[in-house]
Amino acid sequence: MAHKILIVDDAAFMRMMIKDILMKNGYDVAGEGADGIQAVELYKELEPDLVTMDITMPEKDGITALKEIRSINPEAKIIMCSAMGQQALVIDAIQAGAKDFIVKPFAADRVLEAISKALD
Repeated sequence: MAHKILIVDDAAFMRMMIKDILMKNGYDVAGEGADGIQAVELYKELEPDLVTMDITMPEKDGITALKEIRSINPEAKIIMCSAMGQQALVIDAIQAGAKDFIVKPFAADRVLEAISKALD
């Protein structure tokens, strides 16, 4: 059975790029969210195997959503996505329990490597 992945990013274009990479490589995109509030709700509803989440989003940022999801499920596998120059936020995310991070713009092989490593 293919791994179910939830994609969370406030930019529809970024969600589409990740979704495209995942689907071409046999992953099942369980759902998509546009902010941290949706991330937490969709996580509870869909129970995905992994979440890719943008760090900076409106309403609720990715690190806050990461902490909430990990309080629901301490085993949750979450990979953060960040723009260049967000090193401090990436460190915060890793300390909060993120499995890995991917820097935008995405390289397909890096996305797949991070996901495969996190799911192992």
